Amino acid sequence: MLPTEVRLVAELTRREETVATAESLTAGLVAATIASVPGASAVLRGGAVTYATDTKMAVLGVDEELLAEGGPVQAEVAEQMAVGARRVFGATYGVATTGVAGPDPQGDAPVGRVFIAVAAASGVRSRQLQLDGDRDRIRRATMHAVIVELLDELFAASWE
Repeated sequence: MLPTEVRLVAELTRREETVATAESLTAGLVAATIASVPGASAVLRGGAVTYATDTKMAVLGVDEELLAEGGPVQAEVAEQMAVGARRVFGATYGVATTGVAGPDPQGDAPVGRVFIAVAAASGVRSRQLQLDGDRDRIRRATMHAVIVELLDELFAASWE
């Protein structure tokens, strides 16, 4: 079976659709993984590494009150990040990652709590993950999960 990023680039290319990323804890890993696939330039519009909370607001338009009340590790933040990436880069799909890779918790969020989101013209959806392992393992598992989530979105849309 082909790696998920190869399948993603092939399917987006076949559909003539594009993707943009908004990444916090993965810090560009999702975009770099997609870009590692030959032909990715046809589908990857760009990515924003919004590691700091204030850059989520300034670059992607994440709501300041939402961040002030609940912090950056929540489903709505991931959703707004994905919508922002889609808008900023003019992509068919926006994907986002936010969470805690460790070694320490962030506020009330324990290490391994992650939110991923996919935004499309039809709407946005998010999913919470609780991952185990060190920083590298959590970041890589998050990258893989958001690529799989986008593939699921692509194939679900083809059945509608």
